[in-house]
Amino acid sequence: MRNLRNVYRSLAETEPGLRSTACAWDVATNDLICAFGPTEDDVCIYLKRWKASSKSDTLDLKPAAVFDTIASWDAPCPSPDLQCDEILSVRYFSDSLTICLVLTGGDLVVVREEPSAGEEKIEIVGSVDAGISAASWSPDEELLAIVTKADTLLYMTRDFENTADAIFTTDDLKLSKHVSVGWGKAETQFKGKGAKALRDPTMPETVDEGVLSDYDIKNTTISWRGDGAYVAINSIVSNKRRIIRVFSRDGSLDSVTEPVDGLTGALSWRPSGNLIASVQRFVDRIDVVFFERNGLRHGQFPLRVLTAHLSDWAFHISLTWNLDSSVLAVCFLDRVQLWTMGNYHYYLKQEIIQVEGSPWMSSPPLIWHPERALRFAMGATGGFQKLEYQSATAIGSTSPPHDYGIVAVIDGKTLKLTPMRIANVPPPMALYEIDLCSNALDVAVTTRDGATMIAVMHQRMVSTYEMIMTEKSRKPPELKWVTSISSKTRSSSIDRSVMNQRIWFDGAGKVLVCQNKTEESTVLVLDADGEMQKPTDWSIQERMESLDSAIEMRLDHGLIQSSERSSASAIQFSLSSNGHLFADKRRLALNCTSFLVTPAHLIFSTSQHLLKFVHMANVQDLEVPSDTPEVDERCRSIERGAKLVTVMPSIFALVLQMPRGNLETIYPRALVLAGIRQSISAKNYKKAFLACRNQRVDMNILHDHAPDIFINDVELFVDQVKKVEYIDLFLSQLREENVSKTMYKDTFRPGEQVEINNTFQISSRNPNESSSKVNRISNAFLNVLRKRASTNLQNIITAHVCKVPPDLDAALGEIGRLREKDQERAETATEHICFLTDPNRLYENALGLYDLELTLLVAQQTQKDPREYLPFLQGLEDMSVLRRQFAIDDYLSRHSKALQHLYDLKSFIELKTYTVKHELYPQALELHRYEPESLSEIMHLYARHLQENAKYEDAGTAFEHLQEYSAASEAYCLAHLWKQSLFCATLSGQEQSQTQALAQTLAEDRIEAKDFSSAAVIHLDYLSDIVAAARFYCKAYDFAEAMRVISLHKRTNLLPSVIDVGLTECMAKMIELLSDCKNQLNAQVPRIHELREKKAKNPLAFFEGDMPEGVDIPDNVSLAPTDASTVGASLFTRYTNHTGTEATNETRQTSKNKRREERKRARGKKGSVYEEEYLVNSVKRLVERVNSVGEDVSRLILGLMRRGMRERALAVDAAMAEVVKICKSYTSQIFNTEKDEQHGKQDAESDIRRPTGGDGVLFDSIEGDQMREAPEVKDFARLSLLRG
Repeated sequence: MRNLRNVYRSLAETEPGLRSTACAWDVATNDLICAFGPTEDDVCIYLKRWKASSKSDTLDLKPAAVFDTIASWDAPCPSPDLQCDEILSVRYFSDSLTICLVLTGGDLVVVREEPSAGEEKIEIVGSVDAGISAASWSPDEELLAIVTKADTLLYMTRDFENTADAIFTTDDLKLSKHVSVGWGKAETQFKGKGAKALRDPTMPETVDEGVLSDYDIKNTTISWRGDGAYVAINSIVSNKRRIIRVFSRDGSLDSVTEPVDGLTGALSWRPSGNLIASVQRFVDRIDVVFFERNGLRHGQFPLRVLTAHLSDWAFHISLTWNLDSSVLAVCFLDRVQLWTMGNYHYYLKQEIIQVEGSPWMSSPPLIWHPERALRFAMGATGGFQKLEYQSATAIGSTSPPHDYGIVAVIDGKTLKLTPMRIANVPPPMALYEIDLCSNALDVAVTTRDGATMIAVMHQRMVSTYEMIMTEKSRKPPELKWVTSISSKTRSSSIDRSVMNQRIWFDGAGKVLVCQNKTEESTVLVLDADGEMQKPTDWSIQERMESLDSAIEMRLDHGLIQSSERSSASAIQFSLSSNGHLFADKRRLALNCTSFLVTPAHLIFSTSQHLLKFVHMANVQDLEVPSDTPEVDERCRSIERGAKLVTVMPSIFALVLQMPRGNLETIYPRALVLAGIRQSISAKNYKKAFLACRNQRVDMNILHDHAPDIFINDVELFVDQVKKVEYIDLFLSQLREENVSKTMYKDTFRPGEQVEINNTFQISSRNPNESSSKVNRISNAFLNVLRKRASTNLQNIITAHVCKVPPDLDAALGEIGRLREKDQERAETATEHICFLTDPNRLYENALGLYDLELTLLVAQQTQKDPREYLPFLQGLEDMSVLRRQFAIDDYLSRHSKALQHLYDLKSFIELKTYTVKHELYPQALELHRYEPESLSEIMHLYARHLQENAKYEDAGTAFEHLQEYSAASEAYCLAHLWKQSLFCATLSGQEQSQTQALAQTLAEDRIEAKDFSSAAVIHLDYLSDIVAAARFYCKAYDFAEAMRVISLHKRTNLLPSVIDVGLTECMAKMIELLSDCKNQLNAQVPRIHELREKKAKNPLAFFEGDMPEGVDIPDNVSLAPTDASTVGASLFTRYTNHTGTEATNETRQTSKNKRREERKRARGKKGSVYEEEYLVNSVKRLVERVNSVGEDVSRLILGLMRRGMRERALAVDAAMAEVVKICKSYTSQIFNTEKDEQHGKQDAESDIRRPTGGDGVLFDSIEGDQMREAPEVKDFARLSLLRG
């Protein structure tokens, strides 16, 4: 579907008295090395350099060709059989600045542009006495293949040393005994059982003998394969048969082609290596034939040469493939044709007329550039041409509504037209094939006044066609006019120096033709009737800026290769020869291969085989999506090597062409969603709905794109969509998610606003309306559909069912009301609602409405056994109303409602039993709140229930409310509430001994709970044990209260035996505790520092454990992870998760791994990765423990001072002060708050995903360690009496 369009041409005519004979490319400078002579009159050879212009070769200014002489020397012919010597091969070596010439006479000449000291500028490095018939350098320039006139093959290196040789003999023909199995012939195709017996497909109808053609010039040709591993040689054997021999690089014969009648000396091996091309001549036609490396034929195609020209300009033909094997150049005597292949069909894309002079016969007349695939040089005796082409598509408008996807393909004298929107015809076929008067060179397509105009450029004329196309009808293209644009010389002959480069339409519909001449390029302007207008004074660049689709022709310095203009945003998009995509002067991409422009998007493909969509905006606001097709709808993967052909936004279609030539039409989400949003903005809801349905787009976008507008347009939506099943489909797909902000957020153009008529007013949302999106839409549809219940009852049912949660009762109510009017429609509606939801659940809802007839109607749609539900419903029918309602609610487990029905039935005994059975105590209490007797009975039952379920405090409160103090005291005792228990025991009137026994039990309970203060109060108040009370106060570090109690009861004699002993015991415990804290800090903090030093020095070894000596730790942390990277990436990313893949994390999700890691983390084993976290947490707990004993230490020191134990008080005070000081010092070292804040900021800026499974445990450990807050160490207020 792509044509070849000329983007650069430079012409240099031969100087008077010189005859050009060969040329070669200088890849380093893009200069052309030109050879002149020798001739019969002048045996001198001249080497000259045609320099590339230092300025960009713009179209409207062509500097004159500049030749710099390199060298010249006399080359007399050593062979008496030749009138003069001839140049067979010229090769320029840019690395050594040398030129190698191979002459027919046998000389090998090396010319050095910058010879070193002791080197000659011109040197004959070797000579073949027998003469040379053909020579060719290998693609890597390391080997020279020479065929001598003695039928010998020689291999020579760059130093011209002979490495191998072979002799051509008739025995070589023995390798050509090939066997055909009839591949591709009709006889091998299956035609069914009724097919008649066919002849053997392996036996050809005729057997070629290799007869020479009458037009054969008896030449020998050489062609290398692209990788230089093999070389093919086309020569004649015994003047009877022409064969192609294939030799390997070491000089051994690999294969010989099968005999072919009329085979000529043309030869070119496709660089990709799969085909060897040659020419076969017949009486009435000429074919290009192909061979495989093994010598077998592999297809052919005709050259479409008229019989009259077979002996004219088609007398001698040579072939040559370009660098990337995409173009085959067929060189005739006065012209060159460029052929491309797609879908196994060969297209004639270009025909270039040679400049004046006779063609070269000994050396190739066309030399492809070694690095630029579509640049080549042509030569004849009259001069040289340098040309460059571009592969481009000729397409019609991409803006709706005229985006019919018209693609024009040039194929010689045939123009293939296909409107992809109407007929997606695969190439090489086309919907329309226009027969042209001559070979087409370029074509342009535009739309004007609703008609499609096609302009075709030929060598000497321009023809235009008109095609009118609509959705319902189309007409074939009609010829409008033909105009001659040929330039003539003074002798009235055609000026061959003039070349038509390209054609296009301007904004006014005029046809513009760019012509290239020797010194300048001009633009011809043709009006709508084909009349030539006065040549414009504008430059080409100014003309280019007026185009809808333009090709810039400035290439020498990597400038623009092709560009298109978006009329909406007036941005010129351009693609350079090196794949850079520009928007005006801003570079958008570095690896673009093709692009298209629509009013909404810039679409381009990349060399990474991705298709990207860029929303139209200002140049600086254009946002190119990243290479993430799995998460971004603006980027998607395509087949390797695919390129864009055309786009049709009206049908959301994009056509791509694969490398082999076939087409694929895709419907990218970006195009589909853009079209849907445009339809919603235009309030064409039916088109938007059908697009969502056909392209499987979430239908929530119909609402989410413009919520308020859609709610107000529900009636319009129903009127447009009409079909009941379509409305059901929309309602059934509603969900709470806003897909415009989640699923399709990337396809939403920034700043896009919905166009609303100025007269349209959006109603404010009802504040009482549900916050649920689904319910809001469903209610809006119900308001509209209720007016159309006769036609849209099914939609009403669907709207109720699709609510969140489903409003099944309302839907069943609709059916119940309908059943009273139309039984048949009610049954249909029942079938529909049973389809939408679970029939068993629906059966229960219908039963809950107490409508037995509706329940029966629903039950008939379920899989229930009628023998089960019919007796059940009959039994309900026989009950009273309240008893039936109770039975239904009890069956449906609606116990609260069933309890209400029992209350209405005045059956208190049954109510109590039902309350106990289903634990409905709060409901029963609420029902009997004004009935004291019943309330007390239910409260008693509730209290027993609470006590049985170990809710002792609530049970005690309930018993106390009922004034059952004995039971309340027992319940409070079980709840460890000693104050309430002793209070209720006192009110219950029990004996003193029982009360003391209870008090003793409660005191022991408090001692076990370490609540020594409460135990002391019980012993003092209820057991009258002053000694025990004082001891428990001392254990609680409440020495002041202990002393007060002793003095209050006149028991001062207990001070030495109780108070002093208590102080001594508490001091010993506190000194031991503080000593343990100090030792723990001195042991754990240095270990923490040691671990952190190891982690900073070698993170890999720290997280993975010690590696054996001699084992290298993989150092690929900086490498980009892939799905295949598991072990290498896990060494670091396993614990940090800063890099890595989702696939790696997903493999560690098992709960077994997670539990094992949790156990490891809790143990904090020495040497494990969790040790640091364990130690830090231990230090934190120790600090909290020290803070908690601060008040106890203060009371202990005060008590010691009051009892005259100053030295002991000093010891406790010093120990506590030292521990607090150590805690403050170590806390500032372990918990570096400033570092943690910086780390937190870095983590907030980076996108870190938490892994799952066992790795998640370690991730939490590391992140928790980094984000841990430092504990606060409380100051210890030392007693002033102890300060020194």
